[in-house]
Amino acid sequence: MQTLLTAIATMALPTDAQRIFHGRGGMHPGCEHLSFDWFSPAWLLTSFQPMEATQLTQVHQALIKRWTEIAPAGAPLNWAYQCRATGHAETRLMAGSVPDPHDVLEHGARYRVHLLKGQNHGLFLDMANGRQWVKECVRKQAGEAKVLNLFAYTCAFSIAALQGGAKQVVNVDMSAGAMGLGQLNHALNGFQSGASFLTHDIFKTWGKITRSGPYHLVIVDPPSFQKGSFIATKDYAKLMRRLPDLLRPGGQAMLCLNAPELSADFLQHQMAEIAPELVFEQRLDNPPVFTDVDPNRSLKVLIYRAPDLPPRTA
Repeated sequence: MQTLLTAIATMALPTDAQRIFHGRGGMHPGCEHLSFDWFSPAWLLTSFQPMEATQLTQVHQALIKRWTEIAPAGAPLNWAYQCRATGHAETRLMAGSVPDPHDVLEHGARYRVHLLKGQNHGLFLDMANGRQWVKECVRKQAGEAKVLNLFAYTCAFSIAALQGGAKQVVNVDMSAGAMGLGQLNHALNGFQSGASFLTHDIFKTWGKITRSGPYHLVIVDPPSFQKGSFIATKDYAKLMRRLPDLLRPGGQAMLCLNAPELSADFLQHQMAEIAPELVFEQRLDNPPVFTDVDPNRSLKVLIYRAPDLPPRTA
């Protein structure tokens, strides 16, 4: 655990929500079960195996020492511990408090999060580069971009697209709770129009989805395995078959996959077979802190482009 303690002892005080230490990538032997995040004004330590009281005390002492060095004057130390071990899940406030409601910043956008409730906190930090790419991609369309955000969760991609000047964003997710939080995120960022919210099973909503197209950008960010909703190994192909009809000429698709057991080849081989007309452009880099000893185990974000219209003949 020494590498975590060293990271704490040398960390700066961030402004944006971000990961500080990522043991899950295997770059720090002995800490593969640990991650440490900043959701201003609180720190969050996550462990995928139970931690002993002495270890938590070590973390607490390291945080106290570093906090006295970097904290704004008078700011209290706030931190929480979440254990995600099978059969031993718990979330515990270790010091200070966590705001309720709790809003954090990333690249100039505001998002509502909830550290003490459940395991998904409302904002996936490893997708920061993806959200920034969406903003920049949409900005190139000079206010004309139509975006489809599938498996929208709390609609962070929609916020990024509207920041980039999107004309219209269609958000689709079957979770009413997540979509409600997504609508709140739009209000937090001053977006009162430009986005719609469909609380439906995507596989039963293609008519509505298609009628709002074609799109300049289609974002596909499903869970890797969610019983009754989506199983990547059998359901991703169904989405790929729809992409050519959803995209306008020259439009782009962002395909996301966060399943350690499935490599980027899983997506690329299926795309080559199912939608060969879409051309692979690039795989986005993850934030440096999320570096993995095996890149295929980390988050995979692949960008494809539809063919342009053929030039007109005289």
